[in-house]
Amino acid sequence: MPEKKIQLTQEGYDQLQDELRWLLDEEQPAIKEQLAEARSQGDLSENADYDAARNRLSDIEERIRVIEHSLDNCVIVKGKANQVTLGSIVEVEFLNGGATRTFSIVGSMESNMSEGKISNESPFGQAIIGKKVGDEVEVKVEKPYSVRILSIKTD
Repeated sequence: MPEKKIQLTQEGYDQLQDELRWLLDEEQPAIKEQLAEARSQGDLSENADYDAARNRLSDIEERIRVIEHSLDNCVIVKGKANQVTLGSIVEVEFLNGGATRTFSIVGSMESNMSEGKISNESPFGQAIIGKKVGDEVEVKVEKPYSVRILSIKTD
């Protein structure tokens, strides 16, 4: 079965590219230098600096693998002005209290609630994908709630 493509916005793709360059060009070489320095201190069996650097290098190399895999298996999705899609910036009204909020609908790798970036795979994202301005949508979670789509923009 073919692997599912990872959906990214152009911004998310660019951010992953930047992170990969930083890891490869700055972080990985710096940690390798720390490893060499720790090795030069002698006995590695009780060298906390060596263990810490080795663990950090392992974490960096795993992150590099994840990013490379994601970039190799992604599709960049552009939003549509007339309906909610990945890449849309959506203003919604919460019908239980009238509060309005604006969210960006992004791929799961880009989501960050504190920045208002909601994954298209979250219950909220799934509920509003494909909806249009004026639509009222129930978000099916433990305590369901409803929103009205007020506006849709694309980057």
